[in-house]
Amino acid sequence: MESPSHRRSRPRRHPALVPAVAVAAVALVVSLVMAFRPDGGSGDGPHAVAPVAGAQLGGSPTATEPTRSPTPSTASPTPRASESAGGPASPAASASRRPPATPTTRTRTSTGTSLAGRIRPGTTYQGVATSYDAGNGDGACSYGPTSDVMTAAMNTADYETSKACGAYVAVHAGGRSVTVRITNECPAPCQPGQLDLSQQAFARLAPLSAGRVAITWNLVSPATSDTVSIRYKTGSSPYWCGIQAIGHRNPLARLEVRTSGGWVRLARTEYNYFLSEQGSGCGSAIRLTDIHGERLTVEGVAVRPDAVQATGVQFARH
Repeated sequence: MESPSHRRSRPRRHPALVPAVAVAAVALVVSLVMAFRPDGGSGDGPHAVAPVAGAQLGGSPTATEPTRSPTPSTASPTPRASESAGGPASPAASASRRPPATPTTRTRTSTGTSLAGRIRPGTTYQGVATSYDAGNGDGACSYGPTSDVMTAAMNTADYETSKACGAYVAVHAGGRSVTVRITNECPAPCQPGQLDLSQQAFARLAPLSAGRVAITWNLVSPATSDTVSIRYKTGSSPYWCGIQAIGHRNPLARLEVRTSGGWVRLARTEYNYFLSEQGSGCGSAIRLTDIHGERLTVEGVAVRPDAVQATGVQFARH
């Protein structure tokens, strides 16, 4: 048997030979006609030479070359009229612009200064304690219902436009003491220094029948396994938002949001939310500062109204 290298191959045909001969013949006939014309072949003026049928022009695609699809445009879509005017976008438009989820990160720094208001660390205050039915535990601080019954309402002066919200206070009377968390405000006739305790907390100091007892109280920074959480207020969006911090060990002095122009401090309301009226920083990084000057920077908290979102961070104990 012959090896493959010695196999005879059939003579190859040259399909291009016939078209070439035909082209040469046509060219010869044209030249003869032109030569025997009365005007010597000058014609009426210059004429473009028409391509011979079947001939390929340089740079032109062949008949078998696939048609190329247009290259997709990378230009940004034109914003809708409502978006360019600052109005809310449609849900579909908002979803398309939503950045990928970012893991929560945190940075701990300190300003080195005290930002306390009327209630200062290391200071003992005098006043009276009264009691009230705390109900489901909700109050002016807008934390919502809670099963924690060791709570209290702070008098309006020391409530200081919700700056006392979330503070832990140790209350002492007649050799007894109880630690409560401020979740509510006690309006007039509550006086500066006065605490309106939940009935359960008051009972740790004296019988409810006592009505009022003289007390001393002071801020504490308790041991806790809880971490700070963030909640956006009902109705929050990228165009307006209210932000609340929950579960902070020490009283909160400031809440800031990061914008293209830097950190912006938000105004605090008496119902304990920090408002961004124009939407600046809604959904961006949040910086929390306690009254000791410690800062916690939190990223990756999305604008999800009414959802309590954990940050995994907590202020240092003092």
